[in-house]
Amino acid sequence: MPRYRMTVEYDGTSYVGWQRQTNGRSVQGAIEGAILSLTGETVSIRGAGRTDSGVHAMGQVMHADLAREWEPFTLCKAVNAHLRLAGERVAILDVTEVDVRFDARFSAIRRHYLYRIITRRAPLALEAGRAWWVPKEMDHEAMHAAAQMLVGRHDFTTFRSAHCQANSPVRTLDRLDVTRSGELIEIRATAQSFLHNQIRSFAGTLKLAGEGKWTPDDVRAALEARDRKACGPVAPPDGLYFMQVDYPDDGALQMPAPDEESDDS
Repeated sequence: MPRYRMTVEYDGTSYVGWQRQTNGRSVQGAIEGAILSLTGETVSIRGAGRTDSGVHAMGQVMHADLAREWEPFTLCKAVNAHLRLAGERVAILDVTEVDVRFDARFSAIRRHYLYRIITRRAPLALEAGRAWWVPKEMDHEAMHAAAQMLVGRHDFTTFRSAHCQANSPVRTLDRLDVTRSGELIEIRATAQSFLHNQIRSFAGTLKLAGEGKWTPDDVRAALEARDRKACGPVAPPDGLYFMQVDYPDDGALQMPAPDEESDDS
C-alpha cells in the first residue's frame, strides 16, 4: 500500500481545527472526504500538527496510505478538484510518494509557526480573521528582547493550556523572533514540537512587553513560575499560521524523544 506525503494550505476560519471532531467541520475531515469522493477509500490521514479552531496553515504536512499507485501530480490535482467541489477552504500544494516508514508527525524534526499582529486604529477589513488587530502602537524591539527569555530548553508549564495532553511541559524552543514591517508585527517560532496554546500564549505575553507593561525580566519570572496563572492573555487564533515542517533527509526514521511529541499550538 503506497504512502503519500502532502503539503497542505488552509484557511482555518470556518473549521473546528485540524483534527476530526464531532462538533463541526475539520480540515482532516475535509481532506479525508475528498479522498473518499475520489477513490472510494475511507482513509485516516495523519498531520504533522493538530492546529486549533481558527488557526491557518501554509505548510501543514500530512500522509495518507492509498490502495493503488497514483502519479503524484495527478493525485494532487484530483484531490484539489474534489476539495473545490465540496467548497472547502483547503488546498494540496504538492504530493510525493514516500517510504512507508515516513510519518508526518513523528518523523518531523522541526516545526515553524508565524503569528501576525496588525497595529492600527482602524479595524481590519481585508485581514479580518487572518491577524490579531491591536488598535495601538507596540514596541516590537521590546517584544523581541522579551522573547529571548523564552528561547532554549525550559519547562513551559506557564505557557501551556490546562487541556494540553502532552506527557511533559519541557520543550526546546529554537527560535522566537519579533520583527516589524509598517503596521505588521510578525512573531516567528521554531521548535521540534510545541505544547497546546504555547505560541498563542507567547504572543499574548509579548504583547504586554510591546505595550511597556512587562519587561524581559517579567517574562523570565513568568516562565520560572511554572504556573499557568503567571501567563499573559492567550492571543486569538486568527493570527496563527503553521508555516513549515522540516524532516531529515531520509524522511523516515527520525523519531522525537517521548517528551517531544507535538501536541498543539
